[in-house]
Amino acid sequence: MVAGDTPGITPGKKEKKMGLRCSDTTELFFEDVRVPAENLIGKEGDGIKLAMMTLDMARPSVGAISLGIAQAAFEAAVSYSKTRVQFGRPICKNQGIQFMLADMATKIEAARLLVYQASWLKDKFYKDRIPFTRQAAYAKLYASDVAMQVTTDAVQILGGYGYTREYLVEKYMRDAKIMQIFEGTNQIQRIVIAQQLL
Repeated sequence: MVAGDTPGITPGKKEKKMGLRCSDTTELFFEDVRVPAENLIGKEGDGIKLAMMTLDMARPSVGAISLGIAQAAFEAAVSYSKTRVQFGRPICKNQGIQFMLADMATKIEAARLLVYQASWLKDKFYKDRIPFTRQAAYAKLYASDVAMQVTTDAVQILGGYGYTREYLVEKYMRDAKIMQIFEGTNQIQRIVIAQQLL
């Protein structure tokens, strides 16, 4: 663990990101930084093991954030579909929109259950050391893919308005994308799941 004011640490540029703009991402440069032995996390040589464990711990949280993004986009799409009138009736009366909303709701519910299961098992790991690597990967993989699918569908339901900043669904779509990338890409999640199965 390294304190931010340690000599040799210099912040770099603040990144201009597609999504998650409310969270700053900044480069850090380390030059001749001396870290005291008491700042070591875990035992020397356990770095990769601890890093992998940290990823397992973070993946249910990424799933939960993804779930929140998907839920917000879904609710915006439902609300809009009830008020947007085309050809004399709200668009929510069209079977095509109803099917999209039904699929969105089903995927969100399935993602919710995977996230809840992974989170419950994470708690059990702290108490009983029950492994949950596969369930953490399931939750992160599925919930982040659902967030991307649901936000894309929400933009579609809102039509041209969905593409503008007047409505939040475009922001949700931008925010959803990173969920498929960080804490291990979804391609990596598939590798993790396969390794756990085989």
